[in-house]
Amino acid sequence: MTRKEVEEDGMAVNQEQEQRRRLLDVASRFPLPSGCRFSYGTAGFRADGTTMAPAVCRAGILAALRSVKLAGAAVGIVITASHNPIGDNGVKIADPDGGMMAQHWEPFADALANAPDPDALLQLVLQFVKDEGIPLGGQHTAQVLLGRDTRPTGEYLLDAALQGINAIVGAHAIDMGILTTPQLHWMVRSKNKGIKASESDYFTQLIDSYRCMLELMPKDKGGDGLAKKLIVDGANGIGGVKLEQIKAEISGLDIIVRNSGKEGEGILNHMCGADFVQKERVTPHGFSPEDVGVRCASLDGDADRLVYFCKSSASDNKVDLVDGDKILSLFALFIREQLDIINNNGIQVNKSLPARLGIVQTAYANGASTQFLKNLGLEVVFTPTGVKYLHKKALEYDIGIYFEANGHGTIVFSEAFISQLESLSNEPSSQAANGSAKYHAAMRLMAASQLINQAVGDALSGLLLVEAILQYKGWSFQNWCELYSDLPSRQLKVKVIDRSSIVTTDAETKVSQPSSLQELIDKETGKPQFNYIMQCNASVSHSLNSNLLCVSVFDVQTVISLQPTIPTGDALFVHLVQKMWYECMLRHLRRWKPIVLQNLWHTMWNTFLDNHLLQACLRF
Repeated sequence: MTRKEVEEDGMAVNQEQEQRRRLLDVASRFPLPSGCRFSYGTAGFRADGTTMAPAVCRAGILAALRSVKLAGAAVGIVITASHNPIGDNGVKIADPDGGMMAQHWEPFADALANAPDPDALLQLVLQFVKDEGIPLGGQHTAQVLLGRDTRPTGEYLLDAALQGINAIVGAHAIDMGILTTPQLHWMVRSKNKGIKASESDYFTQLIDSYRCMLELMPKDKGGDGLAKKLIVDGANGIGGVKLEQIKAEISGLDIIVRNSGKEGEGILNHMCGADFVQKERVTPHGFSPEDVGVRCASLDGDADRLVYFCKSSASDNKVDLVDGDKILSLFALFIREQLDIINNNGIQVNKSLPARLGIVQTAYANGASTQFLKNLGLEVVFTPTGVKYLHKKALEYDIGIYFEANGHGTIVFSEAFISQLESLSNEPSSQAANGSAKYHAAMRLMAASQLINQAVGDALSGLLLVEAILQYKGWSFQNWCELYSDLPSRQLKVKVIDRSSIVTTDAETKVSQPSSLQELIDKETGKPQFNYIMQCNASVSHSLNSNLLCVSVFDVQTVISLQPTIPTGDALFVHLVQKMWYECMLRHLRRWKPIVLQNLWHTMWNTFLDNHLLQACLRF
């Protein structure tokens, strides 16, 4: 060996020893709490904020390894528990495209977070690095961008994340400050695309593209249908803080922020925020009878969810709600209209801008929204529940739109489609007088692609796009509400012994195991009065006539939608629960049916089923 090779070997050995020392040291500083177990899902790791430091530290290690694996591309860490109570906190990782961390890394994330001692953690990392071919100490260093929300445990957990990142030799951490979750995702995506990625750049892009959309307003559209006053519930979180910073620069709107996060105004996510409004369908804390008839919006604690509402009466706190399904429908209408203008309303054989527009939903979507979109001739597809599935499917289209009913969603535009838009807008013929409508439609789509956060659901960018489209269409809040009528819905949780006993297919819309269950569902719901969606560990949905019955038999949140006039709805619920687990459905259904059919909608459902019938079912 040459002297140089000997020196290089010695450096490699020293670097490996240093890497081992750092991992052992950081694992010793953040031991796993007794009795804690962390699981990485769509929300990342999430738990009581005081117990999260070990998981956050190990997420720092994970993010740094992810960056090294991807040749030093920037990866993100955001410390937040989103719409959870203020005492909780969490951490999740953003991949270089701004989306969620690749799903096949989640098992390693779980194993790393739950490594029982420093030696186990070290061996786990070394084996994973070997299996994945990650060149620790090689030419690829790591860069990790960090952001956090306003939770009191955020600063402490930020330090834990920094120590985890620095445990990987050559890793570089960049603290981007207190941010909304979508801002951090946008910054990661922008940095890897070679675009300026500071918070001021984010605000500039949103405000400029919003103004551009207003400037492209047709003279025969818009008008006085949309009131300028908009009240925004900031959930006492970071979204309210950021909106306060930029609201003066947003043209054409008089924005009033309540639950803005100012000291003394309220508690994060407590009786406020998008999750509260969407589930409870009442006004958030801080609203009054004087707000009747005013268009309002609600963000969640980290500003990745958005719903709209309007207080309908001064005598109570109930609201007319516009959830993620109707936001999706508004966006789909607008984009479809622009494509039709460019392509001469779709009658031209050789279209100026051929594009595949796809709408992506889950079984949680209200059936009325799905039918409305299909009636427009749009392609609607379903995925399993979870943003990671929705976003991935949306990327298959030239323009993909996805939203969950909870208000989380976005629009993604393919690079090829954006290139087509740019070419079309640069053609002299499209800018001529007879082509100006096509040109402006193309420019509106370009502005929308800049305004919407394509990395992840973003309440701030989504709000501005909603406002621009409402102005473009000249619609009031009531016009928007009247797109279609939601089927009535109800949500509850049911705990069972083993939710893994149900296996589903077709984007969680059909049961494959046990094989007899789908036959039972088809038989019962084949009756003319029934439609249903059943959300299990997965969802089982079935589309029939105009009524909707959703049934949950798992310990997850689910939607129950049924017509109150159908007394057999609850009986079917009991019927399915008992059939699934106890194979004695007929005997027990007969036993309970006389009670089930009594006082169905009010007393039985809320009192008897929740407190007595369910417990009885679980005993059998």
